[in-house]
Amino acid sequence: MKIKNITVIHGPNLNLLGQREPDHYGNQTLDEIDDVLSKEADKLNLNISFYQSNSEAEIVNKIQSLKSDFIIINPAAFTHSSVSIRDALAAMKIPFIEVHISNVFSREDFRKESFFSDIAIGVISGLGSEGYCAALNYVAKLNK
Repeated sequence: MKIKNITVIHGPNLNLLGQREPDHYGNQTLDEIDDVLSKEADKLNLNISFYQSNSEAEIVNKIQSLKSDFIIINPAAFTHSSVSIRDALAAMKIPFIEVHISNVFSREDFRKESFFSDIAIGVISGLGSEGYCAALNYVAKLNK
């Protein structure tokens, strides 16, 4: 699998990172996370783009319009509720990794259920923002 273009999709409320529940999500802002990923992608010779929305329909539209080779997605609250985002990912057949900043398995019971995990290449949960970097580095290794 040759991968050159990666899209990172951030779901609802992730625009509030840095201020929202830092005990679960840390102190980094979304812009800071994206900046780290941009620098890492440059080192890995990968093109990376970012998208964040609080709207399920907008995320579905974005997925349907992608020309990317791979997706790293943090569906956030939509993890536990969005059949439409799942269906868009399945229909587009773009491989993806599901990332969660917090350890969803150490939280409320409803957070332990994902509509995406069974169709994802992999799931990274609980590594903080480092989970995004782990996903990006995994994708880079697919090119070797």
